[in-house]
Amino acid sequence: MIKQSKLKKSRALQRQRRHLRIRNKVQGTADRPRLVVFRSLKNIEGQLVDDDTGQTVLGLSTLTSDLREFDAETSNPRVERAFAAGKLLAAKAKVQGIESVVFDRGGYRFHGRVKAFADGAREGGLQF
Repeated sequence: MIKQSKLKKSRALQRQRRHLRIRNKVQGTADRPRLVVFRSLKNIEGQLVDDDTGQTVLGLSTLTSDLREFDAETSNPRVERAFAAGKLLAAKAKVQGIESVVFDRGGYRFHGRVKAFADGAREGGLQF
């Protein structure tokens, strides 16, 4: 185990600490999986995870072939692409019969691309 004083030294370790704190409260099941968000500088990824079996049910990134050709219409293309990725993930989850999820923001603030991803998933038909 890493000492907490060591975890405060870098931003990545601070995010990891926040994510572990969130993970203690959020649990995904087979009928209501956990929607995990990972945000890099340019892209965003989302996964539906069943924590009972420890398997990823469905995963999607802005690097997938469906979203690689996405053209943004506003001045903030990464937020638009995150919204489209959330909507596409919700559509793929609906095909598999998943309608409600538990949202795990991954230690990030709930604004910007993370919020756009969640809003896209809600608009696509997932319930949090």
